[in-house]
Amino acid sequence: MGLRMGALIIDSEAPGRLARFWAEALGWVISHAEDPEWVVEPPAGSREDCVVPDLLLIKVPGCKTGKNRLHLDLRPDDQSAEIARLEGLGARRVDIGQGDNRSWVVMADPEGNEFCVQPAHPPQVHADWLRAYESHQPVRTDGA
Repeated sequence: MGLRMGALIIDSEAPGRLARFWAEALGWVISHAEDPEWVVEPPAGSREDCVVPDLLLIKVPGCKTGKNRLHLDLRPDDQSAEIARLEGLGARRVDIGQGDNRSWVVMADPEGNEFCVQPAHPPQVHADWLRAYESHQPVRTDGA
């Protein structure tokens, strides 16, 4: 029996606003846009489609309190440029006690959910990852 993770659930006061942030941040699409549940998922036919879990944002009362116990790590090719882009979308840098001299940067989305922006992989690791990524063929769902 195989098991596939369907979604990562994020509680939110304003799931539409947060769905728009994460869709833009990840380059994904909003596939369901109606309170109380919004869904952000990889574009159909992309390599991430049916592999990476969707984000399900659920409307809940009250704001986030405390540090997340689960968070996303993003690993862009250009960490500085990505941090600037995410700040332009409404993210901000946060201090959760990570200290100085870390290679990653801790940020928070517009509702304060923490996530990390990692530096790019070293060239050989990136080349190996890219080769594996480009060799993956998504499952066709159009019957062809």
